[in-house]
Formats: sequence, C-alpha cells, structure tokens
Amino acid sequence: MASAAENDLTDPKPWLVRIPGVFAELAAGVLPRFGALSSMRLGQDYDLIKTATPEAIQQSDVSIFAQWNLPLEHTWPCAPRKMEGFIEKAAQTLWRKFGSRHPQGIFIGTLQPASQDKYYKTLASNLRGRVLQLFPKSAVNTVEEQEATAQTLFCLVGKEGLFAGMQSPRASNGFYPGGSKFIALDAPNAISRAGAKIAEALHYLLLYRPALAPGCHWLELGACPGGMTSELLARGHRVTAIDRAPLDHRLHGRMGLTFVLEDVAAFHPSAEASYDAILSDLNGSPMESMAQVIRLSGWLRTGGVVVFTLKLAGVESIDDTCALFGRVVAMAEAAGLRKIAATHLTYNRHEFTLFLER
Repeated sequence: MASAAENDLTDPKPWLVRIPGVFAELAAGVLPRFGALSSMRLGQDYDLIKTATPEAIQQSDVSIFAQWNLPLEHTWPCAPRKMEGFIEKAAQTLWRKFGSRHPQGIFIGTLQPASQDKYYKTLASNLRGRVLQLFPKSAVNTVEEQEATAQTLFCLVGKEGLFAGMQSPRASNGFYPGGSKFIALDAPNAISRAGAKIAEALHYLLLYRPALAPGCHWLELGACPGGMTSELLARGHRVTAIDRAPLDHRLHGRMGLTFVLEDVAAFHPSAEASYDAILSDLNGSPMESMAQVIRLSGWLRTGGVVVFTLKLAGVESIDDTCALFGRVVAMAEAAGLRKIAATHLTYNRHEFTLFLER
C-alpha cells in the first residue's frame, strides 16, 4: 500500500491498472473513481494513470474492475525492438533502482500476454535472466514460492517500452506480472474453457490461504459439461457434481466423481455428507444462485471455501454492477460466508469470481 506521503494530493503517482477487455467500455467511468487525473492506454488491457489516491484502486467500490495494478516506479517509454542493447541497458537500470530494496523475487512479463508474436515473450525471459545475474540471489524463483504480502519486483515490456514497480502480489491482485498466467486451451482432452478458469481461480486463492489438499471433497453446482470437474479430478480432488444436464462422456467412470443428474434446487445431501469446498458456476439470477450456495453451505466444513461465479447478464452499468456485487456479498456474509476476495479471471466473460470462507 502507498504511504501517507505518497497519497499527498499535490503529488499524484503513476500507476498501472489492468481493466479486463470485456469491461473496456466502462474504463472511462472506472478510472476517475481511482482518482485518475490523466490516463494513457498501454497494451491491450492496461491504463497508465496518474492518481493522488492510489488506495482507491484496492479499496473503492469499483475495485473489482481492477484485475491487476502496480505502482510505476520506473517507466521507460521506448521501442525495444529498435533499440540496440536494450536488455543490458534495462537490466542495469533496474539494478540501480531496485537492487538495494531486496525484492523477494523478480518477474517480467509482456503487455500483450495472449499475442502470437513471440518476440516480447522472449525479450521478457531474456531480460529476467540478465536481471537475475545482477541482483543478489532472490528468496523465490517461481511465482508459486512468493509470499503473498512480501514485495516483488514486477516488470512489463512491450512495444511501448518498459514499466516496473515493487508491490506485494496480494496488493497487486496476482502472482504474475500482469496478474495471471496465460493458460492455453488447446489440450486434446480439454472439455471446456472452464477448466482453465478453475485452474486460475485455485492459483489466485493462494494469495489468501494455503492450497486445498488433494483428496478434499468439492460440491460442484452447475457442472455440465464438466470442464471444471475434469480439472479438479486431475488435481486429485473428489467431486460431487450436480446438474440437470449430463456431463461429457469422457468423465464417465472417473475415480473420485459422483454425478447427480438433478436440478440444484432439488438436491439435498445426506445428513452425514460434508464438503471442503463448494463451486458454483450456475446460470441465472446471481441472488438465486447464492441462495442455493447458502442453503448447501450447511454441509460445508468450518474453514471451507466457496468459489462463486457472479454472472452479470443484463447488468451493464458500473453502478448496477457494484450494487449487485454488494447485495450478493451482503447476502453471503449474513449467512456466515465471509468474503475473502473477488476478481475477474482471464477466462471469465461478463462475470466475476467471488471467494468466500465459512
């Protein structure tokens, strides 16, 4: 978080904010609520803003629209592809600026993570390799090793130049530079894009609590066709999946899977049943979906987690989105489900993912 001095209204700070492309038409209304005094588009989803109230990015009513953020303590507008010796110049500059601050790790990504142009991915990798040669040995080498609340040096590179700053992964809202790892969906046995969505959700959850152990029991609501089910089973979890439509035939007979062909509203677990986690990707009214989660949370163990997709069908404006989000969270918390966090995942569409704990 920024210090009081950094929040001085006379001293606006440069900040990088990532608003997902699906909400691009709302960005012009969201950025002023982050205190943006000016903004410049970078890459596909990023805005470089100057704000005197950067805490609003993480604490305001529109914070859910900020998929990732970073204080920009070093910006180098340039054309890396045309610059001789860019990697060495950039590495030396990063060392001089951040070396004495001992970041827990150094991670460098691209402003266009889904681009088919491999140049900047290779550039980011090579730059990180050179930076690691200059800095003292980092406490962590992979994103999964990071402490959620310790400072990391994050950098992004693209045709616009180099942008870097230090912040904890939790404050930035993701372990990766840019917030999320691009997960390809071209696996031959992939059932649906939802598999990548739950994979990212579980990784994001590590910002707030330890990973759920293999063998834990999930209750999945609205499981068809089974993309999330397949991913959970592949991780060694058990799944009781509920849907009124059948699962993909490739899941038939999978070890650890119990499938109930039934409407979620009609499903009642046995008295002795218990679950470590509930996963809800139900279509329809978010309030009705949350009502089903609350009803079934009676079978959720204390400390159990809920991963809930908050779908925004028919909700278009910033204020209506925030109001719906607030109502759903209040409804859950009144029933004993504490909000851990909420975010927009890479494979979310017009929806957010909400994380709760009993």
